[in-house]
Amino acid sequence: MSGESERNEKKIIVDEDWKARVQAEKEAAQAQAEKQKHHAGDAAGLGQHAPLPPPDLASLATGLAMQAMVAMGLAPNPVDGKTAVHLDQAKHAIDTIAMLEEKTEGNRTPEESALIARLLHELRMSYVAIQTHAESARPSGQP
Repeated sequence: MSGESERNEKKIIVDEDWKARVQAEKEAAQAQAEKQKHHAGDAAGLGQHAPLPPPDLASLATGLAMQAMVAMGLAPNPVDGKTAVHLDQAKHAIDTIAMLEEKTEGNRTPEESALIARLLHELRMSYVAIQTHAESARPSGQP
């Protein structure tokens, strides 16, 4: 019997050793996950992050164009994924691009000029189509 109790004691020691090893591995995995989460947060702009490209007129104009498209319901809102029509917001974004075109006259590259002209044309055509559709969908007698 004394031999059997020694084996049981050794087994308990092995079990305790195994539990300690598993706990240490679990803590190491959690620490690694936290480290990766921290680095992912850095990349998302919560600390040090990847360098951004230099700002340029094309990026500004296309960002405003995207805002106009979202406001016209042509693209889903990136926040909630829903589409809704807000013609006043769309008009503001389109007018802002037109103001940029006017204020940067003579200071744009031919590519920037072509981009802005194309964006304005497409956005204005979409705006008119959506506005016309909205007006025809209203019951007569309502503004």
